[in-house]
Amino acid sequence: MKHLILSLLLCSLALHVIRAEVRLPAIFGDHMVLQQNTTVPLWGWANPMEEITVTSSWDGAVYTAKADSYANWRIALKTPPAGGPYELTVRGSNQLLLTDILIGEVWLGSGQSNMQWSASAGIDDAEAAVAGANYPEIRFFQVGHRAANAPQLDLEGQWEVCTPESMEGFSAVGYFFARRLQEILNVPVGVINSSWGGTPAETWINPQVIARDPVLAEAAQKIQPMAWCPEAPGQTYHSMIAPLIPFPLAGVIWYQGETNTANAEAYTRMFTALIENWRQEWATDFPFYYVQIAPYQYENPEVGVLVREAQRNTLSVPKTGMVVVSDIGNTRDIHPRNKADVGKRLAHWALAKTYGKEGIPYSGPLYKAMEVEGKKVRLFFEHAQNGLLARGGALTHFEIAGEDGVFIAAKARIDGNTVVVSSRAVKSPRAVRFAWGNTAEPNLFNTEGLPASAFRTQP
Repeated sequence: MKHLILSLLLCSLALHVIRAEVRLPAIFGDHMVLQQNTTVPLWGWANPMEEITVTSSWDGAVYTAKADSYANWRIALKTPPAGGPYELTVRGSNQLLLTDILIGEVWLGSGQSNMQWSASAGIDDAEAAVAGANYPEIRFFQVGHRAANAPQLDLEGQWEVCTPESMEGFSAVGYFFARRLQEILNVPVGVINSSWGGTPAETWINPQVIARDPVLAEAAQKIQPMAWCPEAPGQTYHSMIAPLIPFPLAGVIWYQGETNTANAEAYTRMFTALIENWRQEWATDFPFYYVQIAPYQYENPEVGVLVREAQRNTLSVPKTGMVVVSDIGNTRDIHPRNKADVGKRLAHWALAKTYGKEGIPYSGPLYKAMEVEGKKVRLFFEHAQNGLLARGGALTHFEIAGEDGVFIAAKARIDGNTVVVSSRAVKSPRAVRFAWGNTAEPNLFNTEGLPASAFRTQP
């Protein structure tokens, strides 16, 4: 009897293998957006050596592939200019029909809680924002939270059309970013949200990168375990990023850094490693635009501004851009509720630098150089060609130091597109710093209305 049961079980398993169906990863599905004017890898699983046929409705092209001995298959689809809706038919031992596919611009949003934060969690003017979120050419893909110690083949999630119901629980920053892009570009926009509140940058990097770098490995040890998210290197990379590779992207938007106040001194190196790692894995140097963390009352002095400085320094990486939010933060709430302007400012970086739209201001003043003029210091800035302004009165949050290196409050005035800083107590100035504190909310802007980043003229 036992032998009969075993035989029946083996037969059942064999029949299951024989009838294994062609399957696609979750990132391919109804309502998805594919990147326009490119080659899109389409991959999946089937029986070993099974013939797969894929037909695209936008050009009628027929693609064929054969599953390998590991049951994997892949083809390369050519996508047209933006448009749709279209269909894809995948045939093997079974048939899959993917419908309502749009061709347009696809962006990945990632980071920790401020990227994850949704209208349902609480944003400014949430009721009106949700009610107005009827944009059928904006599509969302929410990656489910999952951690892993090795790269995964698939993830949890599905594409959804932007409606009030789907927008309410989706990344608010991602939604407002997509809405602004769609408004200006007039093409479909897809946003993949792969973020997890509390996660340090380390979790989003291939852990091999960190293991090869003693500085990063030591820094990672300073991140303490948390009850609400993973903290070890690579754990969200393996489960929430790796399965997306090589799905083509127009670029990445990123909002993270609050947790890395625990190892702020290494954040420039860590963040740079993350950007370079993702570009290497996708085999493309896509643009990477990110949000500088907002002022907040952290327990330890200067850790917040040290991360902001690290983020400013990361602008040395090609094709990056940084949004400053010191004017729309909340020093008592680590989750500022004005997500609309954050998304819009990220979109302006993309519109200006990725899509070449002229006349769109995208960056506030960034420190460039200083000159000592007797007892004064003149500061020069990028993104100040049309001038600077002080909101609400005289300039604030400038400090100056002499040869002793001790910083004291300084007077500052705007002179065209420069700032002149001085103090009667400092006869031979050597250095200046600006907005140097966890909770600093300074009032220096360019005439386009974007705030200046914190800086110090020498570390």
